[in-house]
Amino acid sequence: MKKVSVILLMAISFIALGLFGKTYSEEIKKEDCFFLSGLHYTAKGMAYWYDKTNGGLETITGVPYSKLGCQNCHVSSCDVCHKIGTNGKASYSAKAARNQETCLHCHKREASIMQIDKSENKPDVHFGKGMQCMDCHSAKDVHGDGTEYNSMKQPGVLDAKCENCHKTITSSVSHKIHRDKLGCESCHVRHVASCSNCHFETLVKEGKRVAIPLSGWVFLMNYNGKVTSANMQTFVVKDNKTFLMFAPQFSHSVMKEGRKCVDCHDTENVKQVEKGKLNMTWLENKGVKQSKGIIPIVEGVTYDFVYHDYQNGKWVPIENPEAPVLHYAGYGTPLSKEQLKKLAMPMGGK
Repeated sequence: MKKVSVILLMAISFIALGLFGKTYSEEIKKEDCFFLSGLHYTAKGMAYWYDKTNGGLETITGVPYSKLGCQNCHVSSCDVCHKIGTNGKASYSAKAARNQETCLHCHKREASIMQIDKSENKPDVHFGKGMQCMDCHSAKDVHGDGTEYNSMKQPGVLDAKCENCHKTITSSVSHKIHRDKLGCESCHVRHVASCSNCHFETLVKEGKRVAIPLSGWVFLMNYNGKVTSANMQTFVVKDNKTFLMFAPQFSHSVMKEGRKCVDCHDTENVKQVEKGKLNMTWLENKGVKQSKGIIPIVEGVTYDFVYHDYQNGKWVPIENPEAPVLHYAGYGTPLSKEQLKKLAMPMGGK
């Protein structure tokens, strides 16, 4: 009955749009359609992490989110995903909205990850079997449920999770040790694709996003009671100000076989983090080199990057950038010293 009601409500909304020729927000009120409270429509996830009251990028830019063009990329109406042309007339299609290319048109980072995996002949285990986004994500994940959430990482937002399909897992030493401590993605996500040196002035002045893409690593931090895979993003702001953000991320680059113990425990990265500093990127032969593999995020550790300015279409290293403002976003928190100590144990200890 609930599903029928939702379908009827959406149908009524579509009819209203067609009859009155108004935008979605002009004709339909939030209490009539939960999509208007959903993150695809509100773009609140970006605004939430950016806001200075949450320690976001605004703390060093001084520019309110409302003055940026970021929200223009988000879904303003049902048309964006559902509208198609039939015999020269506009109509709505659930099939079109479920098409993976519709999702990837906006979710550029996932598209980049898929391209990297394809080029390396290491496709995500699900995509490799022909699965698409909506095989795991529900209509609620896309449309919302009537609640205005702050972030897609806020508990309760997403229905999609590994356990929905993988009801049981094989009995192994790794699963026995990690089951209640690590999320599946900590071991089964192959890599994340990161944006380094996102140049804020270019975004403001030209409305263009420029950054140096990096991949080949996975960060670890705490989220929702477990260790999860995470990502990073660095920003460069006027007057050589810099910003470093870590946030949980489920990268859609999933491996059937999880990592080996030696991939995470007692690694060179872990040893450097224990010492309090890890070189993340550096200059070598006039190019940018980077760390690879698993990188634990621990409070009090210096994660050292080479920061660049963007001048006349070229990246120019900044000689004396300010130390970055550090921000943990997406409801993620750093690993504890105790967790780091366990990572430092050869083969995991116990």
